[in-house]
Amino acid sequence: MKKSLGNISIIFILFFSLNLFASPYEWSATTNKKSAYVNEAILLKYVCKFSDKSELYTIDFHPVRENEHYTIELLRESEKIVAGKRVNSYEYIAYVKHSGKMVFDFDMVMKKTTQESIDSTTGGRDNDVDKEVFVEKYLRQKSIHVNIKRSEAILVGEFELEVKYAKVGIKAYESYNLEFIIKGVGNFEKLNPISFKIDGVKVFFQKTLLKSSLKKDGKHGIWSQKFAFVSDKSFIIPAVEIEYFDIKKESKNILHFDGLKVEVLPAYTKIELLDEEPKNFELKLEYLYYLLTFILGFIVAKINFKKDTKNQTKKERFCQRVKNAKTLEELNMLLVVNASKKYAQLILEIEKGELTSLNAVRKLICD
Repeated sequence: MKKSLGNISIIFILFFSLNLFASPYEWSATTNKKSAYVNEAILLKYVCKFSDKSELYTIDFHPVRENEHYTIELLRESEKIVAGKRVNSYEYIAYVKHSGKMVFDFDMVMKKTTQESIDSTTGGRDNDVDKEVFVEKYLRQKSIHVNIKRSEAILVGEFELEVKYAKVGIKAYESYNLEFIIKGVGNFEKLNPISFKIDGVKVFFQKTLLKSSLKKDGKHGIWSQKFAFVSDKSFIIPAVEIEYFDIKKESKNILHFDGLKVEVLPAYTKIELLDEEPKNFELKLEYLYYLLTFILGFIVAKINFKKDTKNQTKKERFCQRVKNAKTLEELNMLLVVNASKKYAQLILEIEKGELTSLNAVRKLICD
């Protein structure tokens, strides 16, 4: 009987010792992939489970976001109470830059304060000495090992290309609009802007736009770039090819645009565009007034009075033509013929129907 009581005492002491030195929290580290390709999205998840609400603990966990081996982005982090126990969760998306064995082992700090320290800093006293005191414990996360395979392209993921363009036939000096749209999942930041250089054609383009959201399988996005081409003769927009590594097929693939020929029809000359005569002329009293004014001006010129038009600047003469434009289409054609890059954005917005007020466009140009 004494022997049995002795064994029970030993077991109790061991159990008490284990609980005394047991950690009040436990970390876990997992990933959704044991192998991945270079630049493929990898989910890293770290969870800290406490034995109670653990309100005195603070976690300092901020992995390095960028170095020569990888790039990581924070997907989400949370802190909640589950069945009376605190749970902290961190999820990151990692992109590895080189093939080989990759080990993720980040440092962190567990900070613990006391209730007395908290009370001293919330007691209304404004004193530098009364700062909250922490006991810090430096740890390293459990290692995550991922085998990284070489990919055959810098752009990695699943993508599809859509090209939007207007009618193929246009008039001379009329802008021809084209838009590239790439949708999918992958490292969109590796997409380079598209460029064109076509003899005899002025090419206007907007900066690339990306609308994206980060999810567990990577970055979902819509990438786009718009172009406007202006010429007085027919031209060919060349083909475009964008290489990427398809994750599902595990092989290189190509986003392809065949190119197209744009037929340009003859249009008005520059003089005709700038000094267009009214299509329907009706005899009105106002016209008689204009005629008399013209004759009077002619007579004044004959007696050595000259108009001050020679002293007008080029911009003033151009603004006068802008004010004389009767329709938005006529004004847009005037901007195209002017062939100034500073009006490229206005031309695109008019062509797309984003600007519909003639007076508003006049103010944008000349005010």
